Amino acid sequence: MFTYTDPQFEGALPAMNNQIEGATNAPLRQLLRDHRGMRLTRRIKAIFWWCYMHTENPLPPAQILKIMPTDTQIEAQWEHASRTQPAAGVIPRWGDAIAWHDLHHTSPHRNNWD
Repeated sequence: MFTYTDPQFEGALPAMNNQIEGATNAPLRQLLRDHRGMRLTRRIKAIFWWCYMHTENPLPPAQILKIMPTDTQIEAQWEHASRTQPAAGVIPRWGDAIAWHDLHHTSPHRNNWD
């Protein structure tokens, strides 16, 4: 967080120095924001697909479809995870709530940080 204070670094530093957060998680969160209306299994499949398509040597789409988990498999895994690690209380999930910036366009500045 305070990399800019290290005297060994000279010149301008990137605004985002956390490569996992900026390079990997940001596009995944954007994908989920862009497809908020999809049901949970479809959103999980979209994440699988995005991750697989960004591997070094992805297979052709026909082969990917053979190895991708089915909706039934995803739902079974989700149910298993929900039973073993229950969420405390009601937590809004991606696409389950109204986003502030969808209803408020009064600012010229970007306000879609959720």
